[in-house]
Amino acid sequence: MPQPEGAALEAVRARREELRARYLREGQDRPVTIARGIHHIAFVCRDVEETIRFHQEFLGFPLVEIVENRDYRGSTHFFFDIGHGNLLGFFDFPGHDHPPFAETVGGVQHLALSVGDEQYESARKALDEAGVEYAGPDRGVEESLYLHDPNGVPMELYRERLGVFDGTMIVENVD
Repeated sequence: MPQPEGAALEAVRARREELRARYLREGQDRPVTIARGIHHIAFVCRDVEETIRFHQEFLGFPLVEIVENRDYRGSTHFFFDIGHGNLLGFFDFPGHDHPPFAETVGGVQHLALSVGDEQYESARKALDEAGVEYAGPDRGVEESLYLHDPNGVPMELYRERLGVFDGTMIVENVD
């Protein structure tokens, strides 16, 4: 994807600083969120078993529920525990063709999941042994592994504590 350069890049950076000055609130000035957290995020999958095996057996997210979708007969809705009361959900829609993943407005750029050092190294070893492609360390980003699940869902295994970004705490940490 082409990136802005020259004057266009400087205009984007200036606009970001305008937004930062206008909207970013810190400390006592920051409003309290109305949300308790992410209950679940749901993606569409091609194959229920393949998705379960990848997320449970490969990444280590326990399957905690599998039911029929209440909005589409025959569709399976299932959830994985991704820690701290958060769930990763999937649906299948039998009989429907789905285009491959595309990074677009309103779509998912990636799902970043906080993992500890031990889980990070374990995942990296499993990815290497299975020949699963990932990015991150090759770009000088040692704390992140970027990969796609079997459905094309872009994921990041981020070796950073919850509430911390690039070494800076940006929201109250729950760890």
